[in-house]
Amino acid sequence: MSEPHILTFGCRLNTYESEVMRGLAKNQPDTVIINTCAVTSEAERQARQAIRKLHRERPTARIIVTGCAAQIAPERYAAMPEVARVLGNAEKLLPESWQSEAPLLVNDIMSVRDTAAHMVTEFKGHARAFVQVQQGCDHRCTFCIIPFGRGNSRSVPMDLVVDQVRLLVAQGYGEVVLTGVDVTSYGQDLPETPRLGTLMQAILRDVPELPRLRLSSLDPVEVDETLFALIAHEPRLMPHLHISLQAGDDMILKRMKRRHLRQDVIDFCRKCRELRPDIVFGADIIAGFPTETDAMFENTLALVRDCDLTWLHVFPYSERDGTPAARMPQVAKPVRKERARLLREAGAVAVARHQARRVGGTAHVIVEDNGVGRSEDFMAVTLDRELAPGTLATVQLVRAEGERIYGAILACHPAAERDLPVAGDGIHPA
Repeated sequence: MSEPHILTFGCRLNTYESEVMRGLAKNQPDTVIINTCAVTSEAERQARQAIRKLHRERPTARIIVTGCAAQIAPERYAAMPEVARVLGNAEKLLPESWQSEAPLLVNDIMSVRDTAAHMVTEFKGHARAFVQVQQGCDHRCTFCIIPFGRGNSRSVPMDLVVDQVRLLVAQGYGEVVLTGVDVTSYGQDLPETPRLGTLMQAILRDVPELPRLRLSSLDPVEVDETLFALIAHEPRLMPHLHISLQAGDDMILKRMKRRHLRQDVIDFCRKCRELRPDIVFGADIIAGFPTETDAMFENTLALVRDCDLTWLHVFPYSERDGTPAARMPQVAKPVRKERARLLREAGAVAVARHQARRVGGTAHVIVEDNGVGRSEDFMAVTLDRELAPGTLATVQLVRAEGERIYGAILACHPAAERDLPVAGDGIHPA
């Protein structure tokens, strides 16, 4: 049975949806699916570049483009001579779309009201599994185009999420990452409006054989008390939270139309550390948002230090047509790049400081590829020998060199017997 080659850009939700498409598009020989991202103009540029490159390398292949960029600007991709079909974000997950030959199949994403559950059994190229719990976003941050690619917020029913996690654990996955566009909004559209913490509590209760559960990016002011209780008492919930921060200056946060202010983030990090002292934070940060002065940027840089943020995902601000921020007074692009460089430099210092603190202790890692394992707090640990991807191992952390940390394997629990190839799949860090 043939299956398409899939190139995935962007977030973990796209990674999950690519696996859904892999199942739906079976028996489509010589087909390449490009699952695009629209979070920045650079992401779109990379997708168009990949389309042209793949066409040169495989001139007979049928190229299908989908994802957020295709949803937002379908005509742009349909006009590319290399592209055979364009599918919208809702259409790409429907079986009938893959039985059709319509060259352009993109409907109004805002009309979509439900998120169907798709039972995924494997993630090619990944030792960890990703589970969609939520889709879309009801908020309208002034810089963000993603709601126009994903639609409004809608949640996967709790029992279906639990079934998906159980299935993946049965397939041998030792870690599951819950993902969505705005995961802390989970459940507001469901009967009885369960919160994200309630869902996670159900997963951990009903799938006791799941070794590790991890969250993707969350909003610090939407975390519910059940989730805080899990942070405090549940060892299978990984001590690593990634904050959708974006900035550390109150005026910029207001102009972004974010739901938190600087002090909210400080309070959130302090509360989490009081509940679980070993917790480590990552953050998404935009450098050079419109109207950002040097003093405003310094507030963001200071917040990285004040909250001891470690894993930084930094974007220079990127204008997106159709967003309010694109009409605001812009910061010069060289200034944006320099501020992004300074933030990344601060992130590198934070990583080195954190890893130096861990030397001499032990970590529990899940092996990914090339002799590297991912620790509970998201360190990439270089191991003293290679193990099969998916293996859970206990390691002694022996030394740190800059942003790298090295571990000696003390004990391991092999992954279940299954095919876990780990290879590049065009994934951007998220």
